[in-house]
Amino acid sequence: MSSQTFDLIRHQDALAVVRLGRGAKVPGWATASTLFSVTATGDETSIVCHASSLPPSARKEGPFVAFEVSGPLAFSLTGVLHTLLGPPAEEKIPVFCLSTFDTDWILVRSTHADRAEAAWVAAGHTVHGPGQSESPA
Repeated sequence: MSSQTFDLIRHQDALAVVRLGRGAKVPGWATASTLFSVTATGDETSIVCHASSLPPSARKEGPFVAFEVSGPLAFSLTGVLHTLLGPPAEEKIPVFCLSTFDTDWILVRSTHADRAEAAWVAAGHTVHGPGQSESPA
């Protein structure tokens, strides 16, 4: 296990990951959220947004809880996701990750969020936000 530890921020908003078709325009309902992300490939457009804003017909997964790695993180830093994805993986908790210029975000299904948080704390990381978990002394 890595000796590197991180601070995570647990956000309250329930998020969803939505799949739209190739070249889809970003709908207005997608932009009101703590975390709003669009990733487009030649095959699809994926959006991370607030779960409550989705139309019923949207192809979606969620709800997710977002854990933000406290940053900004230097681009030269190595092993961040390697270190942070181990504890939930050991607990068989699937995650969805994305990165911004400043930091990394780990989305965990809301049904597994408390277990993921406990796994990070047990591994020596600190989680701030709802629950206010602290790393063991």
